Amino acid sequence: IHAITSIMEDKIFGESGNRVIIEEFLSGPEVSILAFTDGKTIIPMVSSMDHKRVNDGDFGPNTGGMGTISPNPYYDETINKYCVENIFLPTIKAMNNEQRPFKGCLYFGLMLTKNGPKVIEYNARFGDPETQVILPRLKTPLIDIIEATIEEKLDSIEIKWDNNACACVILASGGYPGTYRKGLPITGLDQNGQAPNITVYHSGTSYVNNEFQTNGGRVLGITATGKTIEEAIRNAYSGISKIYFEGCHYRKDIGNK
Repeated sequence: IHAITSIMEDKIFGESGNRVIIEEFLSGPEVSILAFTDGKTIIPMVSSMDHKRVNDGDFGPNTGGMGTISPNPYYDETINKYCVENIFLPTIKAMNNEQRPFKGCLYFGLMLTKNGPKVIEYNARFGDPETQVILPRLKTPLIDIIEATIEEKLDSIEIKWDNNACACVILASGGYPGTYRKGLPITGLDQNGQAPNITVYHSGTSYVNNEFQTNGGRVLGITATGKTIEEAIRNAYSGISKIYFEGCHYRKDIGNK
């Protein structure tokens, strides 16, 4: 009721909130599967798990994503086989049947319910922050995959992945996803916007007067790899300890089951 009031009466989404769809409530672990497709062949990427809620323990409002890990600990080969046969391939077939073939990156947002995997959403793009933990594990040159996708030759390319795990923790502005301040100086980054032993993805920053400043809700994505998910998570949080901006907020439980 509170959500509908905010959307339809308070107009937090403007005119797009004039109509809402009430759907079945689903519960269970979430899985993000991105896939390369040339319209005929579809090749799923390695799995990841997003953390949408702004606060620890999955509390608070939804966000664009507060962190991710790869691989997803809930997504095994049995579930993958089911998804390929019952979700991924039928999606490609249905789009072709409607004369709407799709080439590029197709995003499947899944929930593993007690009744099996269900599709929560599709996106026709790389996911954020899922991409930050998936592409670091890609061993095959991305440009080769892009060219094979354009030329409809995905069935002739072998895509290889690193066995290492990867974790990304989002540093957000205080108040996100509500109102927040911008223009706050960020310390701990070098002149290239990076820091030792991690990869720093810039989501909402600006470079003013020779310093990086906050310029959005989700400011930085701190990403690290490791031989295990636990090691990757430790490395990411270790990197965070050296970076600071006023009001910096991040979840402390990324990767917890």
